[in-house]
Amino acid sequence: MSEKYLHIVAFDIPYPPNYGGVIDVWYKLKALHAKGIKIILHCYEYPGRERSEKLANYCTWVFYYPRLVGLNSAFSLKPYIVSSRRSNELIKNLLKDDYPILFEGLHSCYYIDDKRIKNRFKIYRESNIEHRYYYSLFKVDKSLKKKLYFFIASIKLKLYQKVLKNASLMLVVSQRDTQYLKNHFPNNRIEYLPSFHANEQVESITGKGTYALYNGNIEVPENAHAVSYLMENVFNNINIPLVIAGMNPPAYIRQLADKHSNITVIPNPDDSEMFELIRDAHVNILVTFQATGLKLKLLNTLYQGRFCLVNSKMLNGTGLNELCVVGDTAHAQKVLLKDLFHREFKEPAIELRKEVLNKTYSNEHNAKKLIDLVFDN
Repeated sequence: MSEKYLHIVAFDIPYPPNYGGVIDVWYKLKALHAKGIKIILHCYEYPGRERSEKLANYCTWVFYYPRLVGLNSAFSLKPYIVSSRRSNELIKNLLKDDYPILFEGLHSCYYIDDKRIKNRFKIYRESNIEHRYYYSLFKVDKSLKKKLYFFIASIKLKLYQKVLKNASLMLVVSQRDTQYLKNHFPNNRIEYLPSFHANEQVESITGKGTYALYNGNIEVPENAHAVSYLMENVFNNINIPLVIAGMNPPAYIRQLADKHSNITVIPNPDDSEMFELIRDAHVNILVTFQATGLKLKLLNTLYQGRFCLVNSKMLNGTGLNELCVVGDTAHAQKVLLKDLFHREFKEPAIELRKEVLNKTYSNEHNAKKLIDLVFDN
């Protein structure tokens, strides 16, 4: 059988896999490599995200391009996250062969409508309905300057979205987003393909824990808003301990936590510490106020943790409803928390997770599906 090559244009260097978007890219690389795919990876780099030798373990070639931050990108009619990811060297490298090209996120789609690759098989990997995501950031951010940026970005992203008609195939992380794109691009081929992730098997343990946990990248305004909501409205007058763990919690989050004797903030835990926190918690509580994409922290909690309490928007067409306890108001969440802390997490719940997660969220299964869609088209 002839070797199969695939270009992947990533919006960032995908190692370390320490936030949502790059987690999907990193574990996709590993899963495709395990299936024998020869990957030509293209990464945009900028300060704070270093080149990684680990990528060479899974990719045949790795190319790096500088992200063009600054005014020229900011004043482009294209969204800043797109216009700052352009490179003459990238398009030259793509033109050296006729292999399929996978564009990771709308961020990396600067060249998806380029006439020089008009006849190539082009895959768009969706991670969010970006204009909705940026509008939600506009609504929750506390800085007027950032609010203006997010609002303008959401308008540009909505207008730019039409470029996706040039994709030969769209691979979408949630069922709800799949339906959205099918409605807007009825002539395109669009397939549901959940995110790739760090988990190979369910490792939840039975019994009881002593605290509830919220985990996430807390420097992201959406997550900081969720943390503020939990502290001020759910854990404000109950005796249940809450641990908040994640990347770069803003100062105001720490100050708010200091006002509550039952709340602890753990900044920047490493992977092993985070998974230990998830496994030992009695309840992993996750809320969001914008329903796009797939929240990978939800998968982590279901593979690793005990009870998972969420609001409806966190589920967003994931098919994971039966594995979670759902409450959509602060009052409902308080009632459910108190009830869950009187219950043990038992083996039948773990078996149900294995059944549901292995059917839809297996990296190996989804890598095979991706290969079939791209190379057997």
